[in-house]
Amino acid sequence: MAQVHSRSWRFRDADGMEIMGPGSRELLPGDPPSPVLLHVPHAGTEVPAWTRPHLLLDDAELAAELAALTDHHTDRLARAAAQQAAVRPYVLVNRVSRFVVDPERFPDEREEMAAVGMGAVYTHGTRGQRIRADGPDHREALLAAYYRPWAEAVHSAVEDRLATGRAVLLDVHSYPSAALPYELHGGTARPAVCLGTDPAHTPGWLVVAARSAFAGVGSVALDAPFAGTYVPLTHHGREPRVRSLMLEIRRDTYMTEPAGPVGPGLGKITAALATLVEAIGEVVTAGAPG
Repeated sequence: MAQVHSRSWRFRDADGMEIMGPGSRELLPGDPPSPVLLHVPHAGTEVPAWTRPHLLLDDAELAAELAALTDHHTDRLARAAAQQAAVRPYVLVNRVSRFVVDPERFPDEREEMAAVGMGAVYTHGTRGQRIRADGPDHREALLAAYYRPWAEAVHSAVEDRLATGRAVLLDVHSYPSAALPYELHGGTARPAVCLGTDPAHTPGWLVVAARSAFAGVGSVALDAPFAGTYVPLTHHGREPRVRSLMLEIRRDTYMTEPAGPVGPGLGKITAALATLVEAIGEVVTAGAPG
């Protein structure tokens, strides 16, 4: 069962409210020539103390939800792949649980998961149960403390990579081998690796490179069961030099579900991710279009 972590750096806002500062995220610098940013938004399990009373779940219920939804060990995967790559990518890791704020969801009506109470700030859990009953003030406090700072951190990291001529964001996730009740598209096949794309920011060469890199891991599918990939809103549809691809790794390929230790498959997936990072660097260095 997942553990609930509440340790964090402590700060207070103008009203005296305790918030979590820069310690809520971790940026691991890579080699300056690398265009790649490994974006890891859902590996965190920290639930800051000031947010805990607003969750309607008891500790056992919260631990069960964290076990089901956390992208376990994806931070470890990203760090290991970065070390293996000939030119190390940058790695940005979110330490805060998505049950506090989900930094990948749209904060407004554009988010389809809001239909099941799982937009940027969840009101419902994986089984459709009510987990939060706060009004707009607490929601705004959460967005201000975690959602917007994360967006700013990703924007800054992407801008930094654009100094190489192009920024390529690899959105690193994992998902359970069996569909959870909240999933909107849980009836589709569940490949070893799902590649999520954006029509404006995922070029064909990037999909081809990912399919090749992960072919040895198992089946690879496009935009199923999960579609889309993270692009900073400040760049989305505006900056063609920003490219992005989501990697959804099925958890039973590298760990014991729902929240157990890693297995021997982690090494194969790490090598595949490092291979993809290197392939991207070669394409960008060659100046290929797209």
